[in-house]
Amino acid sequence: MVALQAPPAAATTPTITLDTLARDLVRVESLREVKDVQRTYAHLAQYGRWSDMAALFSTDATFRWGDETVTGRPAIRNWLEADAGAMNGVNPGSLHTVIVDQPLVNLSVDGLSAKARWNGFRFLGDGAGAARIEGGIYENEYVFENGRWRISLLHYYPQYEGDYATGWRNKDLALLPIVPYHFTPDEAGVPIPEPVGPAPRAGTTVNKVAARIDKLNSEDAVRNLQHAYGYYVDRRMWSDVVDLFANGATVSIDNVGTFRGAAGVRQAMERMGPENLSQGILNERIQFDTIVDVHTSGTQATARGIEFAMVGDANTRAASWEISVFHNHFVKQGGLWKLKDMNITPLVIAPYSTGWGDGGIAPAPTRVPAFLDVEARSQKNAGGAASSNRNLADLDRRLSRSLAFDGAENVSMAYTAYLDDLRIYDMAQIHAEFGHKLSPFAGYFQGPERIRQAGVTVYGTNPSTMRASISYHWRPQPVILVSEDGRSATMRARLLQPRTSRTNAGAFNGAMYNDEFVLENGIWRIWSLTIDEFYWQSTNWAGGWAAANPRNPELPDPAPSTLVTRYPPDVLLSSMGERSRGFQGGSPGYIAWPGIVPMWFHYKNPVSGREPQFYWPQCAPCEVRPDWRMTEHGWQQPPLGPQVDGVDLG
Repeated sequence: MVALQAPPAAATTPTITLDTLARDLVRVESLREVKDVQRTYAHLAQYGRWSDMAALFSTDATFRWGDETVTGRPAIRNWLEADAGAMNGVNPGSLHTVIVDQPLVNLSVDGLSAKARWNGFRFLGDGAGAARIEGGIYENEYVFENGRWRISLLHYYPQYEGDYATGWRNKDLALLPIVPYHFTPDEAGVPIPEPVGPAPRAGTTVNKVAARIDKLNSEDAVRNLQHAYGYYVDRRMWSDVVDLFANGATVSIDNVGTFRGAAGVRQAMERMGPENLSQGILNERIQFDTIVDVHTSGTQATARGIEFAMVGDANTRAASWEISVFHNHFVKQGGLWKLKDMNITPLVIAPYSTGWGDGGIAPAPTRVPAFLDVEARSQKNAGGAASSNRNLADLDRRLSRSLAFDGAENVSMAYTAYLDDLRIYDMAQIHAEFGHKLSPFAGYFQGPERIRQAGVTVYGTNPSTMRASISYHWRPQPVILVSEDGRSATMRARLLQPRTSRTNAGAFNGAMYNDEFVLENGIWRIWSLTIDEFYWQSTNWAGGWAAANPRNPELPDPAPSTLVTRYPPDVLLSSMGERSRGFQGGSPGYIAWPGIVPMWFHYKNPVSGREPQFYWPQCAPCEVRPDWRMTEHGWQQPPLGPQVDGVDLG
């Protein structure tokens, strides 16, 4: 059985057999396949593959989009095509980019169905001048049918939409109700419930089970590497980017060319500008919907996903959008995964001032990056070298490390959902007993009760369930590093904050999370939550991020949150020295966009071990409160750099 937490000394450890281990492995593989089926839906949508999208649904599936409902694959296929119209991703210059990301997935007890919550965007254009943006929330259901996971219910709740020229607003300019949750705070932290009854006969071997577990662990490492790449690109940390690549690597950009070797990788990156950011430069390149396919060799893998870029220079008021597909090849060398061949296919490059409605300014793509088939994982040959590890308890530990990835990702989305809806009691409950959370521009509160009361002080005891405006807290592109024992994890995730209201056009802001999670009494919970905000902000929809003006340096620092006096934090943000400098409420020296605030990392380069300029390996307030470290409470420190099986290489 997958170990949910280290048992008390007096407890009897359940016996792990090949049958129980194989059963638990299939359940983790099922969770991953559910996620990848939904991501595949997004990948296919970019190319108007309506029939292939419909094939991802179960035979009698229901498709519910707002007030519209259709049933069955043929009807779903027809709806998708009709809804897209000329904005189908097929016609010259058209765009149909669908993003379905930030999953919170719960498998059923019998392992044959699942439910998931996702955040969604649609960026649409017809190539003839019309363009739209839409956003909402999915509460979907899945079923295991004929040996494959399929979508049995796609239920999309539209939240905001609008033409590009005037920007998005609330759907129908109406008040927005809370989208029902399929989970409770505790259920969010248990992606896979305990099975009932004896495990069926495995019908497999220890070596095959070991190879499949290794494949899951490798999937986590490759996804982390792809996402870490995105964060380095954001800050133009080209030396760190080059470190991620193997010798003889290539970068191929459609309609541009191929760059070879370390010098070529750097040259490809420098097309975006010189190393490091300077005032007014934005290079946000978000990695969405990453699917990872580890090859049968066990030493090669492919990752495919969507890169959504917001680029600009506030000094010249220039800004643009870029939407691309990445299809990257990875190799495992010396126990570490590295990028080998990067293939980027730009779909649109468009000035912010006019948008992508006319097809943008880039030449039409010449290729369709191959789609990945990662269905029916348990039925495929995992391959790889024959494993010498026949220790079932150790294999169970390794499986728990991959389940930890899913547990942390689930709780991350639960935080998003509860904060977006101002469900303060639920938000507090997903924190550990001695966990802590930063309240923006004020400081840290320890424990669910203090966290709850801080939220109530700001938002009141009964926030409305019908909202005129919402600031959403997307937390995509997680880099999740799991401890050796699979009971603790760190996460880096970006804050992408689309805002919507009934009256004013929406806009985006950006910030960064550096968080920690622990397995407490069998439930994943937040140990430490830190939001570094803001790194960039949009002035409004019309001007976007490039319309920001430099702040008058003669002005005093802005005041911290009134929470500082109304309900004082346990650790003031202003007490944290360099770690809080540049942020509102932090140490003296506030920096506002288009100034460049220090970007903190809690890990070193995952390949080279290069230490970032702004490196903070422990939880952010732990220099002030060393007793808040997870290691002081019985949890292991997750790895901080290059690692194998949760152990730092030094």
